[in-house]
Amino acid sequence: MKRVVITGMGVISPLGNDVATFWDNLKNGKSSTSKITRFDASQFRTQIASEVKDFDPESFLDRAEIKRTDLFTQYALGAAKQAIEDSKLDIPSMDPFDIGVIWGSGQGGQATFEEQVTEYVEGGSKPRFSPFFVPKMIVNMASGMISIKYRLMGINYTTVSACSTSNTAIMDALNYIRWGKAKVIVTGGSEAPITPASVGGFSAMKAMSTQNDSPETACRPFDVNRDGFIMGEGAGALVLEEYEHAVARGATIYAEVAGAAMTADAYHMTSTHPEGLGASHAMKSALKDAGLTPDDVDYLNAHATSTPVGDVSEIKAIINVFGDKPDRLHVSATKSMTGHLLGAAGAVEAIASVMSIRDSIIPPTINITEPDPALPEGLKIVMNKALEKNVDVAMSNTFGFGGHNGIVVFKKVSS
Repeated sequence: MKRVVITGMGVISPLGNDVATFWDNLKNGKSSTSKITRFDASQFRTQIASEVKDFDPESFLDRAEIKRTDLFTQYALGAAKQAIEDSKLDIPSMDPFDIGVIWGSGQGGQATFEEQVTEYVEGGSKPRFSPFFVPKMIVNMASGMISIKYRLMGINYTTVSACSTSNTAIMDALNYIRWGKAKVIVTGGSEAPITPASVGGFSAMKAMSTQNDSPETACRPFDVNRDGFIMGEGAGALVLEEYEHAVARGATIYAEVAGAAMTADAYHMTSTHPEGLGASHAMKSALKDAGLTPDDVDYLNAHATSTPVGDVSEIKAIINVFGDKPDRLHVSATKSMTGHLLGAAGAVEAIASVMSIRDSIIPPTINITEPDPALPEGLKIVMNKALEKNVDVAMSNTFGFGGHNGIVVFKKVSS
């Protein structure tokens, strides 16, 4: 099989709208959570979120493009632009059918859907819909618009697997390049879920934190006082490229995508398996796909959303794979800083994992004041402060409603 590497990255996130800013804030343990400003959330149990700040679509889209696209697509286009420019690909000189887009989003144009349906309900005797309603809303439009913007005519589709969506997209991109079906694929995910219906729905499920008076400390994975996740938004984009193609053009290579795997819990609509059976099998399968063993992994970016049940089941899965006293492994949960970007989570966490390999720094899990007693003493959770440590291999976990488990493994590139 062909080897696959990462030659470009881009991010729009609550911690910054470029990779350098995002990574600097992540290393320094900065929280992005604050009171919701997008709408009046005062009637909801949860009134806080991790919003993207200072995002200006006019800096890279014209007014017509903005009018035709939902925010989740604008985030995707912003991150993809950065990643493509970072890769220094000479797209006009390439066969456009050699370059594809495999993107992910869990909800798609949620804001557009809510706005248009509200206008219909309130429209009186002559309700109207925008001609852009459907193309702005449908979940595949981000991949379509990236393709159109850069004339990428190869493989193009969108994955949906709830909060494991981005890792599904990355895994598919990895395999299509391995199989020789593409030389380059722009992949990742985007989400813009901070809307009344989305926040209201998750709030009604009692899935999100209600620590409204202390937003910055509300997301606290692995802490005994955690009470739910914090909703985030944004996009992460990665340019995946066939290794020999990247070397031949002298590309900067960040890391190799070594392996990936997916499983299903087949257990519950919204809860993870209490013993983490599907998750542990996915981690083992991803390592097997990568030709690695648990002893090879230096860093695990945990899915850990700060829910009472989910964090514990993931720890059980990790112990099942690595043992309760792994020698090399360190674990952290970057959602403590970014919030949970739902379908875009895997993409931004992939970037965090790759940057940990590049810079030999493991970002922290912030807001841990009283570690959960369920954490085994031998498991090294990076708490509250980043750790300087050589990282040769990093694993990124994602799990989603419906029982989806998606794991991706990255490693330093060797010739």
